[in-house]
Amino acid sequence: MLNDKPREECGIFGVFGHKDAAELTYLGLYALQHRGQESAGIVVSDGKKVRIQKGMGLVTEVFKQKGLEGYPSHLAIGHVRYSTMGSSSLKNAQPFLVEYSNGSLAIAHNGNLVNAQELRRKLESSGSIFQSTMDSEIVIHLLAKSRKKNLQDRVFEALSQVKGAYSLLFLTEKELIAARDPQGVRPLCLGQLDGTYVIASESCALDLTRAKFLREIEPGEIVFIDEKGLRSFKPFPKERHSFCIFEFIYFARPDSYLFGGNVHLIRRAQGRELAREYSQEADLVMPIPDSGNSAALGFSKESGIPFEMGVIRNHYVGRTFIQPSPYIRDLGVRVKLNPVKEVLKGKRVVIVEDSIVRGTTSRTRIKTLREAGAKEIHMRVSCPPLKYPCFYGIDFPTKEELIASNRSVEEIADFVGLDSLGYLSLEGLFKAMPLPREEFCTACFNGVYPISIPKGMGKHTLERIIS
Repeated sequence: MLNDKPREECGIFGVFGHKDAAELTYLGLYALQHRGQESAGIVVSDGKKVRIQKGMGLVTEVFKQKGLEGYPSHLAIGHVRYSTMGSSSLKNAQPFLVEYSNGSLAIAHNGNLVNAQELRRKLESSGSIFQSTMDSEIVIHLLAKSRKKNLQDRVFEALSQVKGAYSLLFLTEKELIAARDPQGVRPLCLGQLDGTYVIASESCALDLTRAKFLREIEPGEIVFIDEKGLRSFKPFPKERHSFCIFEFIYFARPDSYLFGGNVHLIRRAQGRELAREYSQEADLVMPIPDSGNSAALGFSKESGIPFEMGVIRNHYVGRTFIQPSPYIRDLGVRVKLNPVKEVLKGKRVVIVEDSIVRGTTSRTRIKTLREAGAKEIHMRVSCPPLKYPCFYGIDFPTKEELIASNRSVEEIADFVGLDSLGYLSLEGLFKAMPLPREEFCTACFNGVYPISIPKGMGKHTLERIIS
């Protein structure tokens, strides 16, 4: 089925110094599965040899048979990935592992480099041969070509040439390195377990492995971890922060802490602001599970309208396939969410959604709720209209495919089949945030891109080169 939600590109996890590094990384990736469901991989090292296992599918599918468990290792990095259309293949699964003059080097990347094509052309013209279409591989080539004497300086030089959003993990035979771009677009955090270090895209992965959350890796920070301990550097000029605000709206798990706040509490605050901006007489408030749950709770509490689970999510839905029949496509949406007729029949319903992308899935869901007997259906969205594509690691469609870029709110309501539609204002969204508005990237709402985009860069570029 065509997904009507934006996709996060990936999640990363790393461990240094623990005897169960491979197993912990597996569990960490399991906790980050929501960030990528098309491929998964783990690279481990025992200090001398490096081993990799990766494949297409969920973490449990890729590692369902005996693989890295039991392999002596104290150092590991892992990756779960989404891809854009046309680039879902094993060659683009991460981590990416190479052998070069200084030994083994693996990389796992969350984000997108906006100058990837330019760098790739330069590298190819100087003799580099690429094995994938990932921008992550570009970083490997830059590092391998560096003439600096030590790894630390090679990493600094390589990352000084890239432009865009990145949270990175590197692994060598004896070292774990973590890096975050100077504007901090994508999240990354540092934890500790039994005296060892753990790094993850989100704190929920630390929780599952019982690692203690220490702090977030700071924007522009590069951390080197080896047997001597942890060393932190900030080699680049300080830049204005551009934290991805959509992590709070949709991507991150509700139990995660990032960008200075707990995701569940912030989404609940979004719901409260939404209720203040758009009051509505109704019999019940319901979310579209699961990403709408927290905002719906906030809306219910602020408005005084009872919270109900009007639809039930099937948590055992795998990847669906495309069928030419409209009837079968419609059933594909119902596989994931099924309405509770006894709750909805004859009721005035407020649905709280986290976002509307193309509007096609929302349209099918509203039709299903009407058939279940809902008398009125009002939708409230806990973010402003999505009007612009993202170039920093989120698979938004082109601007033309974003329904809010070419239709008014009233036209969207009519297309979806709603009695009314209301979006949270950008001002209301900022009120729910744990940091000042200047700290966040909101380009998907207002088209103000904090990292300049090369002329001509668009969806087709991202299909060819994306992490």
